[in-house]
Amino acid sequence: MKDIYNYIGPIHEVLPMTGLPERGALADSDLKRLTDQGILIKNGKIDRIDKHEKLLPEAEKLGAEMYVINGKYCALPGFLDSHTHICFAGSRAHDYAMRNAGKSYLDIAKAGGGIWDTVTHTRKATEADLVAGIVKRADLLISRGITTIEVKSGYGLSPTEELKMLRAIQQAQEKTAATLIPTCLAAHTVPKEFKGNTTGYIKEIIEELMPQIQEEHLAKRVDAFIEQSSFTPENIRPYFKKAKELGFDITVHADQFTTGGSRAAVDFGAVSADHLEASTAEEIKLLAQSDTVATVLPGATLGLGCAFAPARRLLDQGAILAIASDWNPGSAPMGDLLAQAAILGTFEKLSNAEILAGITIRAAKALNLGHSVALEKGNPADLVLFKTDSYANILYHQGQLKPDQVFKNGKQVFKTVTS
Repeated sequence: MKDIYNYIGPIHEVLPMTGLPERGALADSDLKRLTDQGILIKNGKIDRIDKHEKLLPEAEKLGAEMYVINGKYCALPGFLDSHTHICFAGSRAHDYAMRNAGKSYLDIAKAGGGIWDTVTHTRKATEADLVAGIVKRADLLISRGITTIEVKSGYGLSPTEELKMLRAIQQAQEKTAATLIPTCLAAHTVPKEFKGNTTGYIKEIIEELMPQIQEEHLAKRVDAFIEQSSFTPENIRPYFKKAKELGFDITVHADQFTTGGSRAAVDFGAVSADHLEASTAEEIKLLAQSDTVATVLPGATLGLGCAFAPARRLLDQGAILAIASDWNPGSAPMGDLLAQAAILGTFEKLSNAEILAGITIRAAKALNLGHSVALEKGNPADLVLFKTDSYANILYHQGQLKPDQVFKNGKQVFKTVTS
């Protein structure tokens, strides 16, 4: 089979995100910055990054497809959003308005809102409806520089409906250029049909859902919401135990309103513990001393008006910190990872290096991809180009400087349309 070559250049500034530690604090001086570069891509993976004037003749000799960059651009690895709920139907705009008007979660639920509003709409939606919604949102994320997206189920809350969601995610993968990472979140909350019978619902998930997910290769990850209103560290144990036996990766909605979830995550060797707004010094130390990625979700803070997760303290203690959007129809409707990460950085005093690592190389750890996403030889050629002469402008504009071009496996999948 003939090798396929692509070439991108000249690029004014490349931040390959190489040579950085996977955990702990980072200074901007830790970032490697390459100037006047070209990127040679072979069969969708990076073959070489070198000075444009040196690499261009070689690319032409190889017959590479050329992407000529005119003007000053900065290139980074494609971003990863390691926690989203973009498979859903319906809207919770009324919830948002009620919440901002001072109504409680219970008030909203009594008025027909809350998670059950989304569950009801998602159950009514066809598989095709869900596929269309996922693709529309995934393509929007691509335009924002995100090339890999974790997508959870969790609004079906029955084996039949959870399978519908996971099949929709699988089908959506064929219709979007982004890489979709499916996660089974059947343990989102106990469905009304079980009337608080948590043990019975967990048993149903274990016996009826997990084997089918494996048979159809629908997901390699499971998630659970550990919170007073959903599952406890004790009653979720059979779910996690079975998941480990079957070889699933585990991730946890942890410490959003009360603590306990992060300890369960560490105890079960979860790849990530996500949220952490309620984490105290004890949980921060626990996560920092583990290999569980601490994933913070500023979108939930902005949607709910609560405190940000303690990102600064997690980094200073030595944790692996990822940043994700939590895009969902209820508590985090914005879905703009770059804007959220920039705002988080302002409130938590994060360096540019820490933010960019949190949405690239450290986010990859949260997804347990098994490969690096840094821009170096042998890695997938997923990259995002911003029209700027300095990477510092990307976060300075707090998400308003949008990507001009996005590449997936060396192919251009988004370009800003100019008049």
